[in-house]
Amino acid sequence: MDQIIRHLKNSSRVFIASHANPDGDAIGSLIAMGLCLDALNKSTTLYNESPIPAVYRFLPAVDRVVKQTKKENFEVAVILDCGGLERVGKAVSALRRIPVIINIDHHITNTGFGHYQLIDTTACATAEIVYRLIKQMGVPINQDIATAIYTGILTDTGSFRFSNTNNAAFAICAEMVGFGVDPYKIAQHVYGTYSLGRIKLLNLALDSIEISNNGKLSIMTLSRDMFDETRTQPEDVDGLINYAKRIEDVRVAALVQEQSNSRQKSKPSKKYHVSLRSDGTVDVAKIATSFGGGGHSSAAGFSIESTLSEIKLKILNLAEKI
Repeated sequence: MDQIIRHLKNSSRVFIASHANPDGDAIGSLIAMGLCLDALNKSTTLYNESPIPAVYRFLPAVDRVVKQTKKENFEVAVILDCGGLERVGKAVSALRRIPVIINIDHHITNTGFGHYQLIDTTACATAEIVYRLIKQMGVPINQDIATAIYTGILTDTGSFRFSNTNNAAFAICAEMVGFGVDPYKIAQHVYGTYSLGRIKLLNLALDSIEISNNGKLSIMTLSRDMFDETRTQPEDVDGLINYAKRIEDVRVAALVQEQSNSRQKSKPSKKYHVSLRSDGTVDVAKIATSFGGGGHSSAAGFSIESTLSEIKLKILNLAEKI
């Protein structure tokens, strides 16, 4: 950690990024890290290639997150919550030109990329690791930083319901409340309201659910036509897979989502992202890794180019081993 702190403090221009299709931890960690370096008078660029999900747009400084990279002479890149460098998306080629890459993550499948790594697979969220780094750097935590850290931990632990919930999750969040975080307001933003379009998308997603013969695996499917019909965006998908996971006797839930750039008339196959969730009895990170993806034992994912029927068949075949 000392070498990472030295590089951050000695650098003037820092590029900070988190994974595409961000969740609360990816966005919370990104903003907390950016605000920390702002306090040290650094020139920072906060990057995520995907639109910010509506439920996280209340976060402070979220309007500073950009989707395009500029040709700047960055001295350091901080990559947050990414199991592999390619998870940042299209900015990979630009990142490789930055002299120092710092990898901060808590995924067990992290590839160890970058010049320096701060990886703790026992952390409840990357936001927990960022919190420790900020404290070690001696940067005072204000309400804005606290809000970002709290949101990252709250969402990645499923409101303290998931198996990754540890003592630090409660202790850090309690400390963040002391800095002015309002748990009720954050919960209202993250869980309290949905757009009409998202409700319609949920209805279509629920209708798409299929269950394996042994009842232990569920598949939810989202096509581009569903997004068009409900006038929603991919960021509206956040949390929908939990409905498939909560079905009685289901141990693994899969959400198969057609990607926006998948439509190629000359090809029968399309590009899909598959999210996996487990009830804790199955290590879905191993499943995702076998398809070239990664994640946690209870939450993982991978991308694949295939036909929908072939993907469903491959996933349903997994049920016999559960």
